[in-house]
Amino acid sequence: MSEAELLQILARGEDSQHQFKSDITNADALAAELIALANSAGGDLYIGVADNGRVSGLTAADVARLNQLLSNAASQNMRPPINPQSANIQTAQGLVMQVSVAEGLAKPYMDTQGRIWVKSGADKRHVTAREEMQRLFQQSGLLQADQVPVRDATIADIDERAFARYFERRYKQTTEQTGLALPALFENLKLASSGVPNLAGVLLFGKNPQRHLQVCIIGAVCFPGTKLSDHRYLDSENIEGSLEEQYQRGLAFIKRNLHHVQGDQGFNSLGQLEVPEEAFVELLVNALVHRDFFTNATVRLFVFTDRVEIISPGHLPDTLTAEQIRAGTSNRRNKVLAEHAAHILPYRGLGTGIPRALGAWPKIDLLDEREANQFRAVVWRPVVDPTSTQQVTGQGRTKPESQPESQPESLEKRVLRILITKTASKAEISAQLGQKEVSGHLNKVVRDLLTDKTIEYTLPDKPNSRLQKYRLTERGLALLADKNSKGLA
Repeated sequence: MSEAELLQILARGEDSQHQFKSDITNADALAAELIALANSAGGDLYIGVADNGRVSGLTAADVARLNQLLSNAASQNMRPPINPQSANIQTAQGLVMQVSVAEGLAKPYMDTQGRIWVKSGADKRHVTAREEMQRLFQQSGLLQADQVPVRDATIADIDERAFARYFERRYKQTTEQTGLALPALFENLKLASSGVPNLAGVLLFGKNPQRHLQVCIIGAVCFPGTKLSDHRYLDSENIEGSLEEQYQRGLAFIKRNLHHVQGDQGFNSLGQLEVPEEAFVELLVNALVHRDFFTNATVRLFVFTDRVEIISPGHLPDTLTAEQIRAGTSNRRNKVLAEHAAHILPYRGLGTGIPRALGAWPKIDLLDEREANQFRAVVWRPVVDPTSTQQVTGQGRTKPESQPESQPESLEKRVLRILITKTASKAEISAQLGQKEVSGHLNKVVRDLLTDKTIEYTLPDKPNSRLQKYRLTERGLALLADKNSKGLA
């Protein structure tokens, strides 16, 4: 590195990967700096530079002393030892020693007192939180969150029928044909340890996973505007259940809160989703499978009028970057969960999911927010050109504008669309909407549509019959056609 290049770095000041020290005389103090860099993203320590970035300089004797101190600190004052690289840069004020530390592969690194240090902005801090220590062990491969036994869980908490269906579908034989009991099968498939189901086992096949894994849910909210701070919402749901149930209901939440466009389809068609479904499939699966389970947070799903955000707890593992996953690079955080999820969800585990999502809809931002310890995928919804009556899509094509972007479709219109081609019971309508059970809102909408004579009973003489279904009236068909022609929601 030349003096000019060094001065450019110093002019930018200290940050998480660039630390300045005028001098260091204590091996423990130097080890703490090295540990913090190795436990974080790596970086450079510049000795012979004041905190304000001014070069104070070192003599040749200082450099010789520091080299010996560096060797001792890296090998004797930290565990496990590391191999930092050093370089001496000549300046007008004297020498500057550059000590380069790569991000460690054997985290967590600690000092001789067992303290773990990490970078916190331009400074360092002592790690005391159990969850943060667990994440460091996870990054080194010494601890896998999905293989941690779930406290208080037993084999009795497992849905044996659901597991049997999965086992037969994947291995082409029944669980009975193996001659093994359920606990032994779970152990063999790394879904349990010493008779206790682990996180992967409970989340995949648990009867009620949230009884033990309260944060393993999706928090979904649809807002009427573009701001997270908005106190109003159009739809909200805490999505629980097994991993497969969360995926299905999460996707249903997205679909019921986005617009459908008719395009070239006929009137009786439900229309095409404004953003291709495949984009959401890949992003939602990734959020559920690759989240950091050591982070005490839920997967969050936010639908705004201009975008959809899928937020997964935990930043990308190791040195993986957003650009790398755009190109198809894969680094599976939860290996056992991912292995089994590949046979349950539309997940391949080959790093092809993100490229497929981008191929279906290029207007996706992938944000690895390390400070917030989360990964955020932002899918931008189609916008309307104010000078045109055409709807501009994320793929550069245009389609006739079918409805304004200010509001998602109302529940009334979604119910009418479901009844276009078939009769349906209230429970069937609820399922089509992606709801786990018939909501009070849906009950009210059905009553209002009946009163308005937009829909009618299939068994008008038996309104309370368990076989009762609903169908569109001529008035309902005309109303829906009018709304479609005007682009109303």
